[in-house]
Amino acid sequence: MRIPQQMYDERLVAPMRQDLTRLGVKELRTAEEVDEQLKNAKGTTLVVVNSVCGCSARMARPAVGIALQNPIKPDEVTTVFAGQDAEATDRARSYFTGYPPSSPQIGLIKDGQVVFMLERWQIESRAADEIAHDLVNAFNKYCTPA
Repeated sequence: MRIPQQMYDERLVAPMRQDLTRLGVKELRTAEEVDEQLKNAKGTTLVVVNSVCGCSARMARPAVGIALQNPIKPDEVTTVFAGQDAEATDRARSYFTGYPPSSPQIGLIKDGQVVFMLERWQIESRAADEIAHDLVNAFNKYCTPA
């Protein structure tokens, strides 16, 4: 597996990755891993485009953590890191048909189709609990109870 050149020192980014991976979020680091996860996927997959920006730290990552406490959640929860794993991020965004790239960005895909999307402009000016509320509503609408 080839990990492409990264924009930031990995020592800086590692704790930001761990904010999600410690919750059980599967990190996708290559375009191939993204395709393995999303191409022909059945069920629901949450894709979090993580980044070093302040709105990821203050709102997006905490919101995902809060939302994952909901009893109904996606079958798979994944993340790519913008600015670090560029090929993986570009490939994940290629599945976000109709949505421009943004960081952070949180998409819910069901049976290969985007059914819910939060873009940076819907994240950066809101509190984590408000974003989590939106995610939980999407989970309850599109995901199958465990």
